[in-house]
Amino acid sequence: MSKKIDALEYHSMGRKGKIEVISTKPCLTARDLSLAYSPGVAEPCLEIEKNPEDAYKYTTKGNLVGVVSNGTAVLGLGNIGALAGKPVMEGKGVLFKRFADIDVFDIEVNSEDPDEVIKFCQLIEPTFGGINLEDIKAPECFYIEEELKKTMSIPVFHDDQHGTAIISSAALINALELIGKKIEQIRIVVNGAGASAIACANLAISLGVDKQNLIMCDTKGVIHTGRTDGMNKYKERFAVDTPFRTLEEAAEGADVLFGLSSKGAFTPEMIRKMAINPIIFAMANPDPEITPEEAHKVRGDVLIATGRSDYPNQVNNVLGFPFIFRGALDVRATTINEEMKKAAVFALAGLAREECPDSVCRAYGNVKFSFGRDYIIPKPFDPRALLRVAPAIAKAAMDSGVARQPIADMDKYVEHLESLQGKAKETMRLIINKAKADPKRVAFPEGDNEKILRAAQILVEEEIARPILLGNGDKIRAKMEELGIELPGIPIIDTETSDLSEGYAEELYRLRQRKGVTANEARRIIRRKSRNHFGSMMVRMGDADTMLSGIDSHYPETIRPALEVVGKQPQLTSVHGMYMMVFKKGIYFLADTTVDIDPTPEELAETAILAAEKVRLLDIEPRIAMLSFSNFGSVSHPQALKVKRAVEIVKERAPDLIVEGEMHADTAVEHELLEHFSFSKMKNPANILIFPDLNSGNICYKLLHHLGGADAIGPILMGMKKPVHVLQRGDDVNDIVNMAAIAVVDAQTS
Repeated sequence: MSKKIDALEYHSMGRKGKIEVISTKPCLTARDLSLAYSPGVAEPCLEIEKNPEDAYKYTTKGNLVGVVSNGTAVLGLGNIGALAGKPVMEGKGVLFKRFADIDVFDIEVNSEDPDEVIKFCQLIEPTFGGINLEDIKAPECFYIEEELKKTMSIPVFHDDQHGTAIISSAALINALELIGKKIEQIRIVVNGAGASAIACANLAISLGVDKQNLIMCDTKGVIHTGRTDGMNKYKERFAVDTPFRTLEEAAEGADVLFGLSSKGAFTPEMIRKMAINPIIFAMANPDPEITPEEAHKVRGDVLIATGRSDYPNQVNNVLGFPFIFRGALDVRATTINEEMKKAAVFALAGLAREECPDSVCRAYGNVKFSFGRDYIIPKPFDPRALLRVAPAIAKAAMDSGVARQPIADMDKYVEHLESLQGKAKETMRLIINKAKADPKRVAFPEGDNEKILRAAQILVEEEIARPILLGNGDKIRAKMEELGIELPGIPIIDTETSDLSEGYAEELYRLRQRKGVTANEARRIIRRKSRNHFGSMMVRMGDADTMLSGIDSHYPETIRPALEVVGKQPQLTSVHGMYMMVFKKGIYFLADTTVDIDPTPEELAETAILAAEKVRLLDIEPRIAMLSFSNFGSVSHPQALKVKRAVEIVKERAPDLIVEGEMHADTAVEHELLEHFSFSKMKNPANILIFPDLNSGNICYKLLHHLGGADAIGPILMGMKKPVHVLQRGDDVNDIVNMAAIAVVDAQTS
């Protein structure tokens, strides 16, 4: 029930759906309006009328794909109709944008007549650089794509067919390499005769499989010569002269089983009778034809892939379509032909054989991937896929003569592709997976808060952290039942009745007896008054690794107990606060934004050094700008001199850090402005901005968050003896999960 609620909320919260259209040109003044629309817009219209190719120069056509569906074969849901399939098509748009920076209009066509779908796509050709057909049932999908490829001059690609075929073929090539078999000699059985199965069979034959050694089965058995029941012209292409009549018979002695059918279609007995070192691609989703556990239980030499992310060797279409269209669009290809599909196959197969970078391993919980039986295909979040597949597609399009705008310098093209990969969103995913590598105990004093409970469920399910919920047990369990949340084994601690309370009260009294706290007051604070004190004490006493609080309280109510119980590091003058500001194209760290009102030069230097330490924990190399209204001595004023002295202190204490100042904020973040100061050691824009006082830091991060569109993650407390972090009152569930991941990463090194 909870997952259903989460899914529905994900699609409905804020702006409805998952996509939006954003203007790429300013429209703020009367002049802007006259250029964007009448009368200025007439000029590009006239240019396109004279030369249709100028549409790629003056409009978004060259980076726009239409995702077209009639909803007749939506995921595993079947024929649910065009409108019900719209969330899937929007999702496809999200993936195009996320992985290849391609814009998408999703178009749901309310017709099951294939000729109407064909006519519709032909009529909208002027709008798009390419058409991605999606979730259209077989055999109509074959006919639709064939006709469109004949009649249209832009790429048309039915991903349900070719995406699965490309990814599975790349995996097949690598699997055969590992077991020492040649593709020309293998016998392969394809179970299923729908869109993806037929595409997989076609591509396998194109790559070298002997057509007579490929047996296709459907629900009625083997497709053989002479069979008439349940046949169509697409199946007839795979009819072979064979004595086999059932899947069981065909599987005996087969080298490869391709499953594009249904759960349980492959039995242990079939696997047992296959050839030595059998290859099984069980690609039914969400439940494969046979699970890896079942297959390995039968025999140890099996090499298996599925469509699921929780098993090795996931055949995932997202490894294909974004990058295939990227390359096709960038050379203005007229089609996606067989040469381009095979180029994608070999690019993906080759990528899996390369040494897997640490960033990819970290993204999957620090699992080390190397080419072998459990790693025959790259991971979906491997950023190198764009840099390998798109250029391979572009080159194949040029070599096969379907590129209208060939790329002259492929090295520069790869550099351009790299520039599309904004690192902002990736950083949070890397932090989460860094946390997953060694989950820590996180105490949540607001354990009865709905957002905390929902975040706790995500933390448990994704194995990011081990939550500890503080609060009235009956109230928490009732709230969990109401929300449909199950957290088996998660500690729920009632501070009023816990066996830990007496010891914590004694320790609080010892710490605060000369600060006006009596023994009775300490008991009252721990048991009834302040769960933040209790949570902080859990961290101090080693019963929790970190604490996260603040969703129901003001900032001082959270940080004060932490300072009283956990305390700052003794060598520091203060604790400090930092926010991570996530923009579409980058990440900046702002400090101090929450604690020091008017810091001294020494405190500013502390802030900078601590910020650099935290940023390095996130695998980001710090570049620090100490901000001021003065630019490298342009103004002589006590406030500017304070910042200048802070820079000197940082350089004395941490000479390895890249730090500059005092400097203007725009100089710090604009490369062109920074170049004017050739003496500066900072050659690239800063990613850590240290503010001269709390006024400027706090104001800036809030403006950037609310007016600049940045996601504000924090505050991240720096300088505590043990990790304690603070939530904001307006945080949503994702914010809590993100902060918990940061807290866990912090605790891993404490």
